[in-house]
Amino acid sequence: MTHSALSPEQRQALLDDPAAILSDRDLMRAIVGAHEADAGDNVIDIRGRAMSALEARLDRLEAAHENVIAAAYENQSGMATIHRAVLSLLEPVDFDGFLENLQGDVADILRIDTLVLVIETATKEGQPELGGPLTMVPAGTVAQAMMGDRRGQHWPDVILRRVSSVTELLHGGAVASEALIRLDLGPGRMPALLLMGADEPGRFSPAHGTDLLRFFGQAFRLLLLRWLEE
Repeated sequence: MTHSALSPEQRQALLDDPAAILSDRDLMRAIVGAHEADAGDNVIDIRGRAMSALEARLDRLEAAHENVIAAAYENQSGMATIHRAVLSLLEPVDFDGFLENLQGDVADILRIDTLVLVIETATKEGQPELGGPLTMVPAGTVAQAMMGDRRGQHWPDVILRRVSSVTELLHGGAVASEALIRLDLGPGRMPALLLMGADEPGRFSPAHGTDLLRFFGQAFRLLLLRWLEE
């Protein structure tokens, strides 16, 4: 089988711009393959092997680059969402409006299904009243909620996990995953908890970062303290 020769115009075009071949991986792969076939099975083409190794490395670098870009975009999008949510927290002019806004605009911005402020009180006994943006609970409830179904373990200020049997009722609705942000309201005040829930099992996962939610919790805590002092 004979190979058709290039026309003078095609040959000159390739000589003028050899990068046109080098930048086309499929074309380069075909050229190397043809060269190896002509060389025979008993000849090892080091250049071809090196090119294959470099091509595999380039694929890995491109994949890593795409992952970095995707992660950066996701982080930027997440920051914009948290900033919008914090701005929404600043809009209400009274405490009732602040609470109502939690399950309205703030929950919508964060794309979550439940958002509840849980505050402990020494005078509360029995089962808490559920379904609203504010739930008053007996002392010790926040610690139990943070521990979830586990016992005797230290817990961070922000926890992402599948919904726990300890907290599922506090959401006031069916959820599959949850975020818990512990709020320290200072000396003389009992603990509080900001509880988020989503019906997607993977919405909140221990593998996810917590920096943005920690920032949101800090902003929420400062605003809550302002309302409690009035």
